[in-house]
This record gives sequence, C-alpha cells and structure tokens, in this order.
Amino acid sequence: MITCLPHHPLRRAGALALGVLIASAGLSAASAEKLKLGNEGVYPPFSMVEASGNLTGMEPELAREMCKRIGADCEIVVMDFKALIPSMLQGKFDGIVTQISPTPERVEKALFATPIVYNPATFVVKKGSNYTLTKEGVTGKGLRIALQRGASMVPYIHKHFGKDTFVEVYYDNPDQMKLDLLAGRLDLVFDSKINWTLELIAKPEGKDYMLAGGDHWLGDPAIPEAERGYSWIFPKKSEALVKRVNTALAEMIKDCTYTTIRKKYVPVATLAAEAPCDK
Repeated sequence: MITCLPHHPLRRAGALALGVLIASAGLSAASAEKLKLGNEGVYPPFSMVEASGNLTGMEPELAREMCKRIGADCEIVVMDFKALIPSMLQGKFDGIVTQISPTPERVEKALFATPIVYNPATFVVKKGSNYTLTKEGVTGKGLRIALQRGASMVPYIHKHFGKDTFVEVYYDNPDQMKLDLLAGRLDLVFDSKINWTLELIAKPEGKDYMLAGGDHWLGDPAIPEAERGYSWIFPKKSEALVKRVNTALAEMIKDCTYTTIRKKYVPVATLAAEAPCDK
C-alpha cells in the first residue's frame, strides 16, 4: 500500500530552497573563473610530460593545488620556454607557472608572485677540467657552452663574461644540452643547479661530471639575499589575481602542502620558509 502524504507549506518551502541551492551550485560551477597558464614541460624535476601526455612535476602539482585554493578552473599549456613570456605579454596566457628569475627587464613587464623556489645557476663541467671560471680564466680557450634560448642565463653570461668569450650553443631544453654534453660536443653547461644535480650529477651517467664555479643569482642584484627566489609571473594588470595566488602559496607553505609536493620530486628544501615542515 502506497501512502500519499499531504502537501505541507514547510515541505514545499524546503523543496524550493533545495532547488535554489542546486541551481546556484550549477551556476557557480558553470561560472568558475577559467585561467590559462603556461609551463615549459621539459624542466625535470620541476615539470615534464609523461609518455601518456600528462604534465607532471613539482610546479604543475603546485599550480593545480593553487588553482583549487583560489577556486579557478586552470588549463596548463606546455610551450617552449623562449615563447612563454612573449605569449603571456600578447595575452595568450593569464600567467606562467614555470620558475622565472626576476631580472630588472622582466620586472618591468610582468608581476612576480611570491618566490616558488630558490634555484641558482651554476656550471656543469667534466671532472678534471680545471677551468678558472672567470672572464680572464676562460677568454681565448674557445670553450663551447650550452645555454637555453630565452633564459636569463644568456644575458648573465654576456654581462659577466662577455658576448665573445665562449662559443655559445643554444638549446630549447636541458635534455638536449645533456645529450650533447655526454656526447662530448660541449665543454660546459650554465644552467639551474637543482635540475642538473638531480638529473645528471646524482645519476650513474653523471659520474664523470661535476658542478663548478659556485652559485649564481640571475635576478636583480638589488634584491636582498633573504628575499631571493624564482617565481611564477602574471600580466601587469593582474594585481588582484597575484594577491590571491600569493595568499594560496603562503597557506600551502605554512600547512606543509608545498613541502609534501616538493618531496615527491626534489629531495632537498627549495625554500627557506619550508624549514618547519622539512623534517
């Protein structure tokens, strides 16, 4: 026997309220902020594309968590590093979630979020090379150096070593550099310390190579040492978005989400601020 309950005003009001909530939820999902973010995808362990086509690595994971916290629906697009900043300046991206050094020229064109990693540049050379890595020490030797197109390593080398001191060989990504270094087609590489430590020096194939020449800060030298680091960047008009991104990143660092994600890819701390979590 089926019993039909009489309609009651309170039940009807409840049903209407539920309908409003469902409709509101649907509207909210449909109107969620959409952001298109750029990443180079070939900078292990910070970003890499798996055979399946999935973009993974420390920075994509951090970016996805950040997007979740600010309530944005984010699409991360992979592009050669040299094209990322020009594309953002042309309005093709809402931001770049690849670590960017804050050179004065870049700071004039873009907004820098809070530093996401401290990753100084260094030289990678074959053991026994005994180069004196100063302008005077390398001038006239015809050393073939690998540099990444569009990276801040290029103007840094030009400023501190001169444009004609090395034989400069340009690459789109570190994987190409490593292949040529191991094949003997290069004398040295100038690139990010953490990447090359983990992707070459710490591996069996890197047993004949070493880091040399110390750490080099590629950003504005006027930035105090305690505040140095490389950041995600956004268009100049995006002050409100950058404020939300910074709030999310600060929360992620404080609640140790940053460190949890970082440890999946990088075994050493990449920010001084994560020290309380790095246990």
